[in-house]
Amino acid sequence: MAAVGAPPPRATDCVTKVALTISCDNLLDMDAFSKSDPMCVLRMNTSGPHWYEICRTEKIQNCLNPRFSKSLVLDYYFEVVQKLRFEVYDIDTENCNLEEADFLGQMECTLGQIVSSSKLTKPLVRRDRTPAGSGTITICAEEQTDNRVVLFEAAARKLDKKDFFGKSDPFLEFYKQTETGWQLAHRTEVIKNNLNPTWKPFR
Repeated sequence: MAAVGAPPPRATDCVTKVALTISCDNLLDMDAFSKSDPMCVLRMNTSGPHWYEICRTEKIQNCLNPRFSKSLVLDYYFEVVQKLRFEVYDIDTENCNLEEADFLGQMECTLGQIVSSSKLTKPLVRRDRTPAGSGTITICAEEQTDNRVVLFEAAARKLDKKDFFGKSDPFLEFYKQTETGWQLAHRTEVIKNNLNPTWKPFR
């Protein structure tokens, strides 16, 4: 998808699509009886004081070291400084309203910094620039050069029963190998109390 807030392309622009994969470690724990439910929001600044929301990851329940499966796809303009800000929130509502969420930290950089390093890890800070505990965020970049789509269908049979009072709640994680190591590419939905699950098809 094209980046919202990005400069309009011109015939002389050199542009490519880049997929960003996000993970965090040691996030602040804001929930009293469980762990935080993190989600990452990506904003872009092209000029002036305004930051525009581009996209969001999924929310992960009860996790202080999330590996988000949703990649964030941006247009990377080689000769344009694209300032990015990654904001991490603890989401406690179904509609993912940021006004009702706890702020866990943020990190600012440029898209060029991420692309040039392929894998960028930085500490998270609060809005007043003080450290957000010992939390860190890691961004991995991969150029998207292949537009072919593959449809996956997955099922399992006779899984082990892992829950004491019920059946297992299975889900699948798919990883892809990149230059910086193995990265989470997709996480299926959780199917409750089922030892013979069939997951929804995905691309």
